[in-house]
Amino acid sequence: MLGISAAFAARPAISSEVPIVFAAASLKLALDEISAQGLPLRLSYGGSGALARQILQGAPADLFLSAHPDWMKAIADANLAKGPVIDLLSNELVLIGPLGHDPVRLPDWKPEGRIAMGFVNAVPSGQYGKAAFESLGLWQSVQAQVVEVENVRAALTLVARGELPYAVVYASDTIDQGGISVIYRFPPSSHPKIVYPMAAISPAGRAAFDAVRSNDARRIFERAGFEVL
Repeated sequence: MLGISAAFAARPAISSEVPIVFAAASLKLALDEISAQGLPLRLSYGGSGALARQILQGAPADLFLSAHPDWMKAIADANLAKGPVIDLLSNELVLIGPLGHDPVRLPDWKPEGRIAMGFVNAVPSGQYGKAAFESLGLWQSVQAQVVEVENVRAALTLVARGELPYAVVYASDTIDQGGISVIYRFPPSSHPKIVYPMAAISPAGRAAFDAVRSNDARRIFERAGFEVL
């Protein structure tokens, strides 16, 4: 259960000359490039759960891109989606370690150190990660070693800086990222399909909605490691 009340549905109409986009943190590099090369966007990144709660409480957003369908469902159930909700992207879940770390085999893996993950009840990468560990019969043994953080980019940064030895992130986060190695790729069958739904939250969001679906945007997403649906 998301624990979000539709009581926050009443919110002022949003008017913005430059569309305000609330987007999952894992989309930062791609959306920054899309904004720089096409329609300028005001971009606000974070964990999808936190962003959904802000929108439900009246935060000014014109477009929402979530990394988990449940958080978009909360927006749609509150009648805040102005137009269709589409599944825009997919991704792959991976385990990373320090640069040069050998690949590991799950469920035989016994981590020597902490594992950074997004909040397992709110951040999609953490939700998917917990589901994957549960599917592989490892959650009970690794749970005490999990360090929950606010979004997937924070988890990635902790390993890249050498502050923690492991993290669960998306494959797209590892593209051109120094200081880390992908040491395991979770089977797609071990967790719900990773889907990034998108919806306009105001009439002003329609231009941003179309820009993010353009052929130029598609090429940027694919170069950044996403699968365009």
